Amino acid sequence: MRFLVPVLSGALILTGCATDRIRPVPGLELIESAELPKPSRADLVAPDRESLIGPLDTLGIDVYGVPSLSLETKVDSSGRISMPVVGVIDARGMTSLELQRFIEDRLRKYVKNPTVTVNVRSSVSQVVTVDGSVIEPGLFPVTNQTTLMRAIALAKGLSEFGKLDDVVVLRTVNNQRMAGLYNLGAIRRGVYPDPAIYANDVVIVGDSPSRRLFKSLVSLAPVLTAPLIVLLQNRSKTN
Repeated sequence: MRFLVPVLSGALILTGCATDRIRPVPGLELIESAELPKPSRADLVAPDRESLIGPLDTLGIDVYGVPSLSLETKVDSSGRISMPVVGVIDARGMTSLELQRFIEDRLRKYVKNPTVTVNVRSSVSQVVTVDGSVIEPGLFPVTNQTTLMRAIALAKGLSEFGKLDDVVVLRTVNNQRMAGLYNLGAIRRGVYPDPAIYANDVVIVGDSPSRRLFKSLVSLAPVLTAPLIVLLQNRSKTN
């Protein structure tokens, strides 16, 4: 008989090749079943995340009943777009819904009860940088389903010498730079959740300069079972 293991915490210890010899650590529950159960509809839908419009994104703007005002346009390098009647709009940092409402408000002088739809056709501003010991480092689009594991998969996975227990995520929150140290091996085993990745995050795998930030914690890395988050000091400041 095969067993399914929903991971609540901890990890599995394999005592042999046969599935009937799997021994869970405390916190795991073994469910006897012949196959994986089907996910619910809620399991198939990722939570919505706020996505902001940025420079060089391509937008589709449709004004219902007024084809002459509908257009596809690219946000310029300063974050602005130009639209007939409405004029120049600083769209940088807006969501699609916010831009939609802004355009509707501007059009009320010329169109009765305007209905506007704004779609981001392509985005180059909502990206994550994946660097370090991965096969194909680069910039990759971020969606509401992007996680650390998925971001690394977009970079074709770890290189031959990539370190599972040495993954740094750099992020700026309220103008404060932060860094998180993660263990992909622990995430794969279900020890802790696969963290969400957001636009402008930088993921660095393996032997990288960012690893020096954690010199004092090197001894913890091999047994890291939870994310490690630190604040980065602004080196440009002088005493």
